[in-house]
Amino acid sequence: MSKNRVVVLKIIAKELTISAAAERYGVSRRHIHRLLARYRDNGLDAVDPRPRRPHSNPTATTQLVRERVVELRLELTAQGLDAGPLTIAWHLEREGHRPPSTSTIRRILHTAGLITPEPRKRP
Repeated sequence: MSKNRVVVLKIIAKELTISAAAERYGVSRRHIHRLLARYRDNGLDAVDPRPRRPHSNPTATTQLVRERVVELRLELTAQGLDAGPLTIAWHLEREGHRPPSTSTIRRILHTAGLITPEPRKRP
């Protein structure tokens, strides 16, 4: 059971006052008032902690660009040409796409399994 539920249940059952609950559980009175408002509006499930993850990421690389990065890598390696992140970014820019950073291109290629790991040699 989450701390928020315990606090709300103790206050609803009149075991603790808002000030006493704030002191005992280490939360602010303002937060407790917010929890009580959520409880009144939507019930006990509404007082559970909410996720902090954003609903969307507008700056994320689009699926179209991700697919084109993988396609370019396969095309360039099949032709025997350099197919590194800088080259792929250059080709994307020529095609009219806004290329992501080279580190993002490398991550896309790594996720697709198109990068062969080459550990560094000992000095």
